[in-house]
Amino acid sequence: MNANNFTPILLEWFGRHGRDLPWRHTRDAYAIWLSEVILQQTRIEQGRAYWLRFMERFPHVEDLARASEDEVLRLWQGLGYYSRARNLHHAARQIVAAGRFPDTMSGILKLKGVGEYTAAAIASIAFGLPEASVDGNVYRVLARHFGIRTPINTTAGKKLFKALAQDLLPVSEASAFNQALMDFGALQCTPSSPHCANCPLGETCEAWRTGSVAELPVKNKTLKIRERHLTYIYIRCNGMTAIRRREGKDIWQGLWEPLLIEREPMPALPGKLIPLRRQVKHVLTHQVIFADFYLLETAQRPALPEGYVWISEPEIVHYALPRLVELLTEAL
Repeated sequence: MNANNFTPILLEWFGRHGRDLPWRHTRDAYAIWLSEVILQQTRIEQGRAYWLRFMERFPHVEDLARASEDEVLRLWQGLGYYSRARNLHHAARQIVAAGRFPDTMSGILKLKGVGEYTAAAIASIAFGLPEASVDGNVYRVLARHFGIRTPINTTAGKKLFKALAQDLLPVSEASAFNQALMDFGALQCTPSSPHCANCPLGETCEAWRTGSVAELPVKNKTLKIRERHLTYIYIRCNGMTAIRRREGKDIWQGLWEPLLIEREPMPALPGKLIPLRRQVKHVLTHQVIFADFYLLETAQRPALPEGYVWISEPEIVHYALPRLVELLTEAL
């Protein structure tokens, strides 16, 4: 491994090409934490818009802690992975209860929904602590540059990459180093079609030297995709509609939806049932959903399972809906 020039070259590149992002203009731990949570599983451009919205609505952690879960989920709507929003809300209340934002790795890790990567990013960026944060971009850059073939989704791989990143991290520039690695992976050493020909680290990159760029990083295939078939029926009854809040540990916990039929025959319903869209494909990390949308126009309220509430149709915009249900409302 040739690590002698890796860090100074990376930091020089970051000084010239690092992205200008709004949360990089503050050392406020709350603002930085919020950006890190939003950017999990989210593209930068989409995440930026949500971060600005959250900071406008909840400029301080106390504002977020005082909000209702419905309000937080409504503002989060469209980002997906809604457990992030619920954890964010819970952690805001933890911070307020403690009286301040934790300023140690151990303290930050106690916040709901915060793992090693997020904690290290907050610790280094907000508090200047020498903690290396390792995400997908970091795995890719280090695996390619140093020719590491240990699978990144194994215990051995996680330990190896974390230790390597920690060794490369300059104690006095931890924040810049972590952000530089992230940007380098996002802009230069991209997953596909990386810019190897003009890479400042090309001379010491093992993957470039051996022609194995496309093979790295190595990841064991463990993901099993589940297929589900859902039928949603939007009920229109004298200006009212019925929705239910999803509970339990299934997808979209805490969000609202119209009448759902899954693994059951279509029930007998009063009125006129109008097909809207068929086999709408909606892809999640572990699931692929195929949904049928219907509109039920009726003058008589049908008997519904427990949990459904009746609201006026215009009110539905005030409820947090899964993206799939948004597609249904758009089809009406």
